[in-house]
Amino acid sequence: MYPHPYLEYLVQFHAERDYFECHEILEEYWKSEAGQRSPVWVGLIQIAVGLYHHRRGNQAGAVKMMNSALRILEQQQEAIGRLGLEPVTLLHLLHDVVTEMEAGAPYRSISLPIADPNLRLRVQQMCAERGLPCDRPSDMANRYLLHKHTLRDRSAVIAERARQLSLRDRHKQNGQSR
Repeated sequence: MYPHPYLEYLVQFHAERDYFECHEILEEYWKSEAGQRSPVWVGLIQIAVGLYHHRRGNQAGAVKMMNSALRILEQQQEAIGRLGLEPVTLLHLLHDVVTEMEAGAPYRSISLPIADPNLRLRVQQMCAERGLPCDRPSDMANRYLLHKHTLRDRSAVIAERARQLSLRDRHKQNGQSR
């Protein structure tokens, strides 16, 4: 019933607390939705990005992302419900998190309010299959988790960008030589 990338997002969000990976997973899925890119995915991505920034101490970036997520998700309550989450509870939670961020409170792990018991069970099963407890707090000592965007291997991304640039250059040259 739910797309696998969304289930993976929920596992990463609640068990791994790998918000960077949450962003990557849902962004790829969102981009693959040719012609029907639902804004609800962007809102969920922005929650993860906001928490990633907050956990790293980037209060301004965190507040900006969370406020953007709130603006989107306030308009997407029906879609939130179709994703098995409780929309009103989610919006209240996000408002509370933004208030805490604006007050300079330290990061705290949150859990998305899963309303669908079948979805909750599926996420718990996926966590158990990986030997992970669901809804555990972030491992604040895990440097890779905290700074993943600067520490991950980007060689494949860099190689693909170079390939695309080369293709564009060849295309331009072929167009000009006619």
